[in-house]
Amino acid sequence: MRNPLSRHPKFFLGLAGAGAVLALILTFMGQGRAAGVFVILFFLGLAGACAGGKETFRSFTYTMIILSLVSLAMFYPIREIGDVTLTVFIVPLLQIIMFTVGSQMSLKDFEGVIRQPKAVGGGLVCQFTIMPLVGFTLAHTFRLEPEIAAGLILIGCSSSGLASNVMAFLAKANLPLSVTLTVCATLVAPVMTPFLMSMLAGQFVPVDFWNMMSGVIRMVIFPIMAGVLFNAIAYGVVKKRTFWIEVAVFAVAIAGVQFLLGVMGGAPERYAAQTIFTIMFWVLLLPPAAGVVFNKIYRGHRENLSNAMALASMAGIGVILTIITSAGRDSLLTIGLLLLLACVLHNVGGYVLGYWSCRFLRMDKKTCRTIALEVGQQNGGLASGIAVEMGKAATVGLAPAVFGALMNVTGSGLATYWRGVPVEEDSLNQKTKTIPTAT
Repeated sequence: MRNPLSRHPKFFLGLAGAGAVLALILTFMGQGRAAGVFVILFFLGLAGACAGGKETFRSFTYTMIILSLVSLAMFYPIREIGDVTLTVFIVPLLQIIMFTVGSQMSLKDFEGVIRQPKAVGGGLVCQFTIMPLVGFTLAHTFRLEPEIAAGLILIGCSSSGLASNVMAFLAKANLPLSVTLTVCATLVAPVMTPFLMSMLAGQFVPVDFWNMMSGVIRMVIFPIMAGVLFNAIAYGVVKKRTFWIEVAVFAVAIAGVQFLLGVMGGAPERYAAQTIFTIMFWVLLLPPAAGVVFNKIYRGHRENLSNAMALASMAGIGVILTIITSAGRDSLLTIGLLLLLACVLHNVGGYVLGYWSCRFLRMDKKTCRTIALEVGQQNGGLASGIAVEMGKAATVGLAPAVFGALMNVTGSGLATYWRGVPVEEDSLNQKTKTIPTAT
């Protein structure tokens, strides 16, 4: 089907040009607030032009949309609707995003761990050493305010997100490896993120290890479990016996995890029967029921459901970045350029160190590119959710918001460049040729 926007790329370019000119004129006239409308129009125009342009430029469409949302938050911040503070929606939105991730997963996604143990192990080590240490170094080097510095370290301690998979696809890197690394990093994040934060950021802000672990599990692991069960029913790819085994394993895991968190965290209410049964309802009962409905609606149209989930995830990320940017707008105006520079160095440092660390370990170039994208592309939504749980969305959450918008720009550019410079398959890829690669 022909892209309807492809007929009018010049119109959108003209719209972007008009927006840029009018924004500059109003800015020189001292009408900065009014100029905001045309800055937003500029980025939306570029988004339309990218969507309707050549394949090389289409990868920047979502990036331009994100920049338009960030501009909206900077010029016209909305922090409350009535008596409701918008930051309360960040955790539910993140849970929805993680559910969409789980809805595209099955146990087969972990085959990559067995087939490429060196690449997966090396990628995880790079993920949870390079970015945390670079963030810690930059926080000290730039002498950022304590809570801003903690946010920079937080984004480094988070796992990789969906964006890295998109960039790996665009770069024609090893997509199965990218997905496997994202899944594994996400699953170990409940332990690694609080541990690294307590070690590296404890001097900047108080870090409650058990409370943070509980929050990450609630925001990430439980929604992914729900998504996996939804996947099994909605797509009909799992036998009934296997499905019930998964339900039983998840039920035991939920009860065990809640009990452990309650005992170690000194909060017995966390493993109260009512709490456990409530979680099981949301994770084990509701998703399969929804899966039955979707199976009947989308039977034979898996791609439509996958596209709907991807759209929901992208929209959720955009809303989270907008809310966090609005909440931290005043702090960003004060420290904006310094924080932006720190995030640029953090992001680019992840790409460079991730790539060359893997080359040092004698991995092939395609694998190195994949891991470099995994290291440099962090889960800004998770970091924002943790900042909200800490009650510091406007400060600790600021670096994740800046980093999240920035990495879409750098990631799109790097992926597009690598797409135009293909690499030959070598020994590692030949050994794992049974795994499908991105096309």
